[in-house]
Amino acid sequence: MLQADCWACRRCEDEGIIPEAAPVFAGRADARFFLVGQAPGPVERQSRQPFSGRAGRQLGRWMVRAGFASEEEFRRLTYIAALMRCYPGRNASGTGDRPPPRRAIENCASWLGAELELLRPEVLILVGQMAITRFLGPGSLEERVGRTFGTRPVMIPLPHPSGQSRWLNDPANRERLMHALGALNDERRRVLEQRDPGAG
Repeated sequence: MLQADCWACRRCEDEGIIPEAAPVFAGRADARFFLVGQAPGPVERQSRQPFSGRAGRQLGRWMVRAGFASEEEFRRLTYIAALMRCYPGRNASGTGDRPPPRRAIENCASWLGAELELLRPEVLILVGQMAITRFLGPGSLEERVGRTFGTRPVMIPLPHPSGQSRWLNDPANRERLMHALGALNDERRRVLEQRDPGAG
């Protein structure tokens, strides 16, 4: 089983990239939405649930704005994973989390690829610059957030919901976020109506 194999993965630990492997992801095989983030943080490392810290609470509020009845509904309908499945650790200065090393992202790429191939989601929610770049190539958040890309899956870029991000301090960027959540609401309604006509 793919999930069991991923939970048992120790590649980055064996290569000395991280001291201890603890893969974090969650979702069901029938998920039509797929969220890709950067990497779990220290809270997620302990809980083993993606977006379970402060950024996750903000993400949950965004998803309610995007039309999901609750954060619980969003999580039930969405497979949540990341470019790196384990907590990468603190950065050298101790002021924040270390960005996922390239080798770790390469190690985890097979899990992400297999999940996308198996689930074939209709909507891909890209959270943060690293996830956006992985699927759309280089470009600024200003160029991406508020727009949709592709058809199946439809890709919807979002900024990272971390409180450390200053991107949303700009009113124009908050407007971009609102457009992105509106687009996600449109896609949510379309997907749920396909599954259950009259829902949404």
